[in-house]
Amino acid sequence: MKKVVKKQLKEDEFVSTMTKIVRFFEERTKQILIGVAIGAGVALLFVGARVLRVQQARRESRVLSQLLELRSTAVSKPENLAAMEKLAGSGKYDRLGYVLTATYWVEKGDLQKAAESLARVKSPPRDFIYYQSQDLLAQVNSTKKDYDQAIAIYTKIEQAKPKEYCLDAVLFHKAEALEAKGSKAEALALYKKIQEDFPQSYYGYDAAARVRKIEPGASSIPPTPAL
Repeated sequence: MKKVVKKQLKEDEFVSTMTKIVRFFEERTKQILIGVAIGAGVALLFVGARVLRVQQARRESRVLSQLLELRSTAVSKPENLAAMEKLAGSGKYDRLGYVLTATYWVEKGDLQKAAESLARVKSPPRDFIYYQSQDLLAQVNSTKKDYDQAIAIYTKIEQAKPKEYCLDAVLFHKAEALEAKGSKAEALALYKKIQEDFPQSYYGYDAAARVRKIEPGASSIPPTPAL
């Protein structure tokens, strides 16, 4: 008798549990369907974003190739300038069009047009192209003998310490501007810093040569530390 009662109780408990589960799904069918739809929508957004990124990367790669090709033949084909300016824009690689256009005007000796082109490179992102444009803008200012403006630009780049750009190049160009301005002591100190911090780089070797030029008795070999 006890076994029959226990069996009946277990069956009743099972039926009750299943009834509750069925009722739960009946009452929340709409919410569950909405949740599934939202989950599917989010997954679709991620897939769509990945597709868009791939498409964007392909587009930017094409733009980059076109810009470099146009610039490489711009001297013999001046009509390429208009094509470069047309491709230039606010995209990651589109901005390179303004930098390449500026290099064309520098070659032609029109520093004003070069500066105007470089001024159109906006940030963010503060990437290699942005810092390249700033470096070139500072060099344009140095060529125009506006050394204070050039030094100010170099100082901003130096303070930013960009991982995307060669800091030794920036410091060397800043030292050149200081030297041209007549600030020999500051230039010498900066050349020595470059020589010490970047001994194996191109600018490190060039800085050592500038140190010997400004300070003829200086040695490019660092002193042996005392024991």
